[in-house]
Amino acid sequence: MQWLLRVPVALIGMLMLSMGLRWLLAPAGIAGDLGMPLLDGAGLSTQVGDLSAFFLCIGVFTLLGLSTGKAHWYHAAVLLLSLTAFGRVLAWLLHGAALSLDAIGPEVVFSIILLLAARLLSSKSDAAS
Repeated sequence: MQWLLRVPVALIGMLMLSMGLRWLLAPAGIAGDLGMPLLDGAGLSTQVGDLSAFFLCIGVFTLLGLSTGKAHWYHAAVLLLSLTAFGRVLAWLLHGAALSLDAIGPEVVFSIILLLAARLLSSKSDAAS
């Protein structure tokens, strides 16, 4: 029955990797998909560098958790996703940003799935450490 959890975890990992690769290879398309303008100059460098790293790290951490059975890899991905959702809420509360529930929802759902994976798919020796 663990495969029922492995499938969505693998899909999350692959989705995040593909989004990171899109930031590296076709940033205009993914920027538009995420509702942001593609910047230029130093802003473009920051946008591509930071966002590709963000998505690639989540993807790599998720797939490392899946392949190694080590819970800490899932926890690293959850931390990135959860802090992103938290930051979005703070941006809404403190800075007048739109409340992006369409982005926050998947971040929360993915975090819950990855926390379940950390608990149910990690090796017993990792859970003790």
